This record gives sequence, C-alpha cells and structure tokens, in this order.
Amino acid sequence: MRVATYTRISTDEDHQPYSLEAQAERLGAYVKSQPDWELTRRFSDQASGASTERPGLKRALAEARAGRFDLLLVYRVDRFSRSVRGLAQLLEDLDAAGVAFRSATEPFDTTTAAGRMMVQMLGVFAEFERATIVDRVIAGMERKAARGGWCGGSRPFGYDVDPQTGYLTPAPTEAPLVPVIFDRYAHGRDGARALAVWLNDAGHRTKAGRPWSHTAVLTVLRNPVYVGKVFFRDALHDGPHPHLVDDKLFDRVQALLSERGEDYSKRASATSPFLLAGLVVCARCGKHFVGTSAVGNRYRYRYYTCFTRQRYGTKYCDAERLPAEELDAAVLDALIHTYERTDLFDKAVSAARHRARAERGNHAQELAVVEAGITKAEDAIERYLSAFESGTLSEAQCAKRLEQLATKERDLRERREELTVAIQRASATAPDAEELAALRRQLEKSLKNGAVPARKALLQALLHEIRVEGRDRVVPWFRVPGGANPKVRALARSARSSRLALTWLFAA
Repeated sequence: MRVATYTRISTDEDHQPYSLEAQAERLGAYVKSQPDWELTRRFSDQASGASTERPGLKRALAEARAGRFDLLLVYRVDRFSRSVRGLAQLLEDLDAAGVAFRSATEPFDTTTAAGRMMVQMLGVFAEFERATIVDRVIAGMERKAARGGWCGGSRPFGYDVDPQTGYLTPAPTEAPLVPVIFDRYAHGRDGARALAVWLNDAGHRTKAGRPWSHTAVLTVLRNPVYVGKVFFRDALHDGPHPHLVDDKLFDRVQALLSERGEDYSKRASATSPFLLAGLVVCARCGKHFVGTSAVGNRYRYRYYTCFTRQRYGTKYCDAERLPAEELDAAVLDALIHTYERTDLFDKAVSAARHRARAERGNHAQELAVVEAGITKAEDAIERYLSAFESGTLSEAQCAKRLEQLATKERDLRERREELTVAIQRASATAPDAEELAALRRQLEKSLKNGAVPARKALLQALLHEIRVEGRDRVVPWFRVPGGANPKVRALARSARSSRLALTWLFAA
C-alpha cells in the first residue's frame, strides 16, 4: 500500500497546536505501525482550510490522478478541509482517482457508506469549529475597537500604531500635513486634484511611498479617524488617540465634499458607457486611458483621459483628453469602412502568409527541438519520481529539481503552441468580398442596435488597441477575423473631425 501524507497549518508553526513537523512525525509513526504500508509521498501547506486552493493539496490531487499512491493519510480531517462542501469535493476527486482516504486519529473506512457518513460529520464539526474561531476573533476585534484600539488594515496617513498599547499615535513626519490638507480644501477652495498636484510638487508622498492622487486625497478628507474615531464593521467608536483636525473643520469639509459631488455614495451610476474602455493606450507613458466626465452648465461631457494624468496630474503625463463621443464615432466609422476594402484584407493576410512561409523552416526546426525538450523533461521528471519512490533520493533532494523541470516543461509547451500557430499562418486565407459584406452588415447592426455589453465585447474582439500620440494622431489597430491575425500598415485615408484625427492599421 503506497501511502501519501498531507499536513497543514493555518499560520506560523509557533502558534499551532500541531505543527507541520509534529504532524509529519505522528503520521510517519502511524504508517510504520501498519503492515504492508509504505510512505512514498509527503504534501504540506500553510494556508486556511476553508479553501481548496492550496499548492500542496493541488499537487496531492494531481499525483493521485496520476496513480502515484494508493492512500492519502491526514492527522485529522480538519487538517484536510474545514468546509463541508470542499471536503465532499475532495473525497469525490480521490474516489475518482481510485485513492482511499484515512485520518490517523479518527478511525473510519471511506470505502463504506458508514465511513463516508462519519467523514461528512467530522467535516461539519470542522466547519463549525472554524466558524466559531472566526466569531471569537471578530468579537475580540470589536471589543478592541470599542476601546479605541486599531484593529489592523491599512494605517491612516498621519498615524502610526503603538505596538505596546495598540492605539494610534501621530506620525511625526506625516501628522503636521493632515490639518493643512483639510484647511486648504475648506478655506483655500482647492479641489482634490489641485491638492494632489500641490502635494506632489512639494515632494510629499503617501504612506505607501507613492505620488498623491485625487483618490488618496479624498480618502484622507473622508476619514473620521482624524477627529478621534475608529471605524470597524460599520460602527464608529471613540478612540483615545490625539485629534489631528477639529470637529468644525472636519464637518465643513464633509459638507463641501457633498456639495462638490465628491461623495461617492451619492453618485448616480453612469448612464453612458465608455465603449473603448481598456483599448485606448497612451503613447507617452504606456498607460491606458480611462473614462472621465466633467459637468458644465447644462450637460455632462465625457472624455477618455490617460490614467497617469488622471491619477497624478499633467506633471507626470500631459497627454490630451479625448472627447469620448467623437472618438467612439470615429473608431466605429473606421472599423465599418475597413470592411468595405477587400484589398486591405488580401494585403494583410498575404503579408502575414508570406512572413509565415519565410519563417516556416525555422519554426519547424525549432518545433522539433521543443518537442524533443518536452520529451526529455518528461523523462527526467519520471526518473526523479522513480528514484524518490525507490528511496534512493529524498524529498528534499527531489523537490527543487522537480519544480524546475515542471516549469521548463510548461514553458516548452507554451512555446510549442506559439510555433504551431505561426506555422498555421502560412496557409491562412482572407475573407472574400461576400463574407466581408455579410460581416459588415452584421457589424453595423450590432454596433447600432446591440446591447451595451455585446457592443463592447464585439469591439474587444475586433480591436487590438488604439494608440494615442496626440489629438492629431490616434491610431487604431484592427484584428483580421478568421484567426490569421496578420499585422500590416495600410490605409492612407484618415477619419478627421474638428477635434482629432485617426489613422488606422491592422495588428496581430
């Protein structure tokens, strides 16, 4: 009987009733006490038992499916899983792999109905125990918050945590800046973005060491910790830490936040989606453009704005904002117009096919080398596993090398897929005129009348990216349907408006 053991702790071993080493020793002794049992595998994790997403557990299941062992042994069922649903799924996976399951301290036989029932009952108790622990921890944190203690998480700007008392204390290098931020917002009439620019120009950084953004400023302005409050689980508690802002100034700032529409909880959801979200790229800083809006006297104006400019200001990226309606219309017009040009598709696919054929010999040779590498890696893995099974190599000697071989094999398989696709491009064909006409009609119908999610999904499929060099040069890169995905620079025609100009290209 080939036996594998699985051990688990939730945190560090110093605070565990059964450390990994203690579990492993007891399981090893248990295996030796059984006739005809041989310990061939050891798996372990340092993770919560509430989830089955654990590296050691995944490896155990993979090797079970590969037939590497016949029985999986744990110290207690709660070491295996603390979720009834997760336990049931794991037992089902082991059963499908033909692997039995045992607990060294809880005798039952999973091959019988009564034994499986006992396992399920133990799983219920394990889940109950976990829920009880969570409730006790939360109750303890609530009592700590009620006394004004800091219960963890991201510390607010301007404060540190006293390790002796658990209370917040002013941070000498940050605390003097907090009342200045509040005062400039309330009396200097600076907005959140202006404050972020001022802070960055003055050389100040957030607690994480990053440049200030308007969202970081708003986080400070909305935080009641500066008037002596501690927030935990939807409740505010009085804290003993020093106030950095007086109550009147804090209330004044909250009123201004609401008046200026910077209270996120009172904002209406966006009614005009940004169809090109995630596709527009800034050529200056490499970041994507995000959807933004500005309110005029009567209308709300929508823009695509570089993320760097939006977050940190024009000092870090001065890319121009693009009017959303005009960019959407220009890109859609260019996309539909492209489907009227069969010659472009022919040129694009022909160029891609020509490049693929020119490289086909090299790709075929590399593919043969990759295939040989995969076979060699698989053989090496098998030899290490065989040596481990026979006892000539220990787990410590095998583990690191097996991980390296597995990584190498995965990389080679990915490269094999890339080479296979590249070779297939040599026989790619372009859509004919009739197919393009049908595609164009369907495209126009979908973009004009389709639901918003469908329109966005369609654009994600047909657009590679839209690179913005400026309002005078916005370059969409289109995909060729049909799987060829060639790249060719074509089209001299540009779609121009009073605000921006587009030149479109094809892209892989």
